[in-house]
Amino acid sequence: MQRANLSTVSEFVFVGLSDAPEIRLPLFVLFLLIYLATMAGNITLLVAIGTDSHLHCPMYFFLSNLSLLDLLCPTITVPKMLGALLLGNGEISFAGCLFQHFSLIAVVGTEIFLLAAMAYDRYVAVCHPLRYPSMVSTKLCARLALGTWAAGLWNSLLHTSLVFTLSFCGANRIQQYYCDIPPVLALSCSSTRSRELVILLVAGLLGGGACVVTVLSYIYILLEILSRKSPGSSGTWHKAFSTCGSHLTVVCLFYGTTICTYVRPSFTYSPRRDRVVSMLYGMLTPLLNPLIYSLRNKEVKCALRRVISRVRSAL
Repeated sequence: MQRANLSTVSEFVFVGLSDAPEIRLPLFVLFLLIYLATMAGNITLLVAIGTDSHLHCPMYFFLSNLSLLDLLCPTITVPKMLGALLLGNGEISFAGCLFQHFSLIAVVGTEIFLLAAMAYDRYVAVCHPLRYPSMVSTKLCARLALGTWAAGLWNSLLHTSLVFTLSFCGANRIQQYYCDIPPVLALSCSSTRSRELVILLVAGLLGGGACVVTVLSYIYILLEILSRKSPGSSGTWHKAFSTCGSHLTVVCLFYGTTICTYVRPSFTYSPRRDRVVSMLYGMLTPLLNPLIYSLRNKEVKCALRRVISRVRSAL
C-alpha cells in the first residue's frame, strides 16, 4: 500500500523564481555568473591549499573540506534552477527529487559539523598553542573530517527517509527551486506532525550540539585574546583575532540562514521568504567563504600569488 501511495506522484514541478519571461533571462545570467564565481573561487582555494606546502596544516585541511562542500552545495541545486529559468522546464522525477534532497541535506549537515571542528581547532591553536601539535594531530584531523562527513550522511539518510516515505497523492508543485524539506512536506496528503517532531528533535540535538561547541570555542578564544595584553604579543593576537573573525563571519552566515530554514515548525513556512533565505546559504555563503578566507588571511593570499606566478610561468 505504501509503494502504491509513493508511486502516485511520479514527478514534481518547481515553481521557481519567476514565471515572467522578461525577468527569467536576467535572473539566469545573474545566477550563472554567481555560480561560476563560486566554482572559480573555491577551486582556486583548493588548488592553493593542495599545492602550497605552507598550507599543509590542520586549519587549511579543514578549510579545504569546507571549499569542497561549497562546491557541492550550489552544484546540487543551481544547474537545475538555471535550466528552469532558461528553458522553462521545472519538472523533476520523484527519484531525482529524492536524490537532490538527500545530497543537499548531507552537504548542509556536514558543513554544520565541520564548522564545529574548525572552531575547536582554532580554540586549541589560540588557547593551547604549545600543546597544539599533540592535541590536533594529523590522525585526529582525519578522524574529525571523516566523522563530519559520516554524521552529515547519516543525518541526511534519516531526514530523507522520514520525508519521502510519506504519501504524495495530490498536488506536485514545489514552492521552491529545489527539493527541500518544508515545501516537500507541504505536498504530502498524509499527516506529517510526527515526522516534523522527529525532524525538529534530530535537527535540534545535532545542530544545537554543533552550535554549542562552536559558540563555546569562540567564547574561550575571545576571553583568551582579551586576557593577553602584553605589547610583544600584540601582533600574534591580532593575527589570531583576524583569523577567528573570518571563521566567525562564516559561522554566523551559515548558522543563521540554516536555522531559519530548518529548525522551525512547518506552519511558519513562507515560500517567498524561504526562497530568499535558501539563496543565502545555498548560493551566497559558498561564494563568500573563499573571499572571506583569502582576503583576510595573509598566508592564503601569499599562496594564491605563488599559484598565479606558477600559472604565468607555465603559460
